[in-house]
Amino acid sequence: MLSIFILIGAYRYYAQLAERFGKTKWHFGLLAIGIYLGSQIFLAFSFGMYLTITNPESLNNVNYTGFSAVNIVGWLISIVLVWGIHQFLEKKFKKENIQKPSLEIEKIGEISEH
Repeated sequence: MLSIFILIGAYRYYAQLAERFGKTKWHFGLLAIGIYLGSQIFLAFSFGMYLTITNPESLNNVNYTGFSAVNIVGWLISIVLVWGIHQFLEKKFKKENIQKPSLEIEKIGEISEH
């Protein structure tokens, strides 16, 4: 249940970024969902491999639902990854805007026509 709220927040976080820089909002929202789910799957797979290597019998007693230390750490790592990629994209978009001043010039013409 908590993952659903995290996904909604990540979607909106990336959609706001896209809106600020004139990009397609849902593309970046889906990117956020993909980053979060991909990191969760990678972490779950890595933890499963760790359990298999260290103690194969422990796999029979694993509960992947609910609150456990592994789930909480996985959520935190995924959130930090989503935030980090957001920061990277924001810096990239700011550089693009600095390098393309012609977009601002075109907007000036559009404003005066209305």
